[in-house]
Amino acid sequence: MTQRVVSLIASATEIVAALGCADRLVGRSHECDYPPEILTLPPCSSPKFDIHGDSRQIDERVKATLTSAVSVYNVDTAMLESLQPTVIVTQSQCEVCAVSLKDVEAAVCELVSSRPEVVALEPNSLADIWADIQHVADALEIPDRGRELIARSQVRLQAIRQQALTRRGSFPPARVACIEWQEPLMAAGNWVPELVELVGGENLFGAAGKHSPWMTWDELVAADPDVIAIMPCGFDIPRAHDEMHWLTSRPEWTELRAVRTGRVSLTDGNQYFNRPGPRVVESAEILCELLYGDAASYGHRGTGWIPFVSAEEALV
Repeated sequence: MTQRVVSLIASATEIVAALGCADRLVGRSHECDYPPEILTLPPCSSPKFDIHGDSRQIDERVKATLTSAVSVYNVDTAMLESLQPTVIVTQSQCEVCAVSLKDVEAAVCELVSSRPEVVALEPNSLADIWADIQHVADALEIPDRGRELIARSQVRLQAIRQQALTRRGSFPPARVACIEWQEPLMAAGNWVPELVELVGGENLFGAAGKHSPWMTWDELVAADPDVIAIMPCGFDIPRAHDEMHWLTSRPEWTELRAVRTGRVSLTDGNQYFNRPGPRVVESAEILCELLYGDAASYGHRGTGWIPFVSAEEALV
């Protein structure tokens, strides 16, 4: 029987496509948007809260929703039933990132007559991302393709690492602050600290393999990073730019070393850093460009990231 796959997490959709099985996808989450051809698939989830608003409002709505729910998303059980999937891919890592495993299991056990296999991913580190790719490949009954994709990705990361170390030379590593949410402040955790270290930087906030931590403004000021990379979860570059007032309105902002030296960048966190899938390699390339500029160009400037320019600077 031909497999019918529903992916309820954006990174898993990318994994399925990278494994050459996009034609098996019959449904997606409301957040899945890459590769572009999957946009024709029906969404099988929706947020339980109003996604419009600024960083602070969204944070408050998410926290309020989680006081009475397992996750912040709904599963469209009627759509799942109509699609009759044989495999559903979700995650058990974060109730904010995607539909929760408990929600999917409840829907499958009670309402989906096709009794699909539920594949739950749990990416907390680079090693977990490789394991999840293999997990999906095994469920799709193409284990060799999984091993090949992992090997290619790791070879590319090693090449990026070598170029970064060559560019850095004998200079000390740049001290990097990766910001995953602007209000309240949150640092990037999980696999991002590993990527920073891989490209020769010193990660200042967030620990490899652990959830993204809240941080304070005072901590950011005290650390005084050389480089600040803005990568809000679920935001593209224009949306990240719109939220910069939470930082730029602080009187100490202009005194930060990264600001004074023009080393603050806005990245597309939604497409890259927040997605634990094949494009984690491109995320490393972007970090390499942020640290070494034109000396390590992979062509992501303007699409994956841009230098941050304040409204005042733009008028000069």
